[in-house]
Amino acid sequence: MCGRFTLIASPEQLRQVFNGVQIPDAVAPRYNIAPSQPVAVIPNDGRNVLDFFSWGLIPSWAKDPSIGNRMINARAETLTEKPSFRTAFRRRRCLIPASGFFEWRQEAGRKVKTPMYIHLKSGKPFAFAGLWESWNAPDGSNILSCAIITTAPNDLMQTIHNRMPVILPEAAYDFWLTPGEQPIERLQALLQPYPADEMTAYPVSTLVNSPANDAAACIQPV
Repeated sequence: MCGRFTLIASPEQLRQVFNGVQIPDAVAPRYNIAPSQPVAVIPNDGRNVLDFFSWGLIPSWAKDPSIGNRMINARAETLTEKPSFRTAFRRRRCLIPASGFFEWRQEAGRKVKTPMYIHLKSGKPFAFAGLWESWNAPDGSNILSCAIITTAPNDLMQTIHNRMPVILPEAAYDFWLTPGEQPIERLQALLQPYPADEMTAYPVSTLVNSPANDAAACIQPV
């Protein structure tokens, strides 16, 4: 799964990677983004504007928004089967900008897992493949929410965990953000492990284990 990530790129760096997307100047660095918190999202609603959605997808038919706590990730292999995700996969896709993400590695002879920080060797921000939904509460309020799609690990991630988030190549951004339904086969073809030779990972402090910690110390090598 993917349960924590960072977005520490400046608005100007994000504009360079997400060309043509309106990026607000108020995007602040985040070193330990956790489920249920607001995350930066570029939805395929045709506006090309970065907005903030709640991390944990709430299907439009849900009776209680707490279901989002269990919907932070969507498995690429079952998107077309799961009622919670299949409609969003066809119609409501998004890019979720990130600078890196965390995963916990089990070390031989140790009870406590080691947190690892994974990012691109280039240091550039990138985008997870995501899904989004709009949920109308009984009181008339609206919640916009999202989930990160995961897939099988590449060679680097195999040494850390048995899943990894889908990182889309920049060339796929425009198609992923095309409004409305798109051919399922073309969408599924994008849900592949990112090339391992373009990524790197290193151990970090257990500070990241607590969502209360959101500072640069979370990504310092140890």
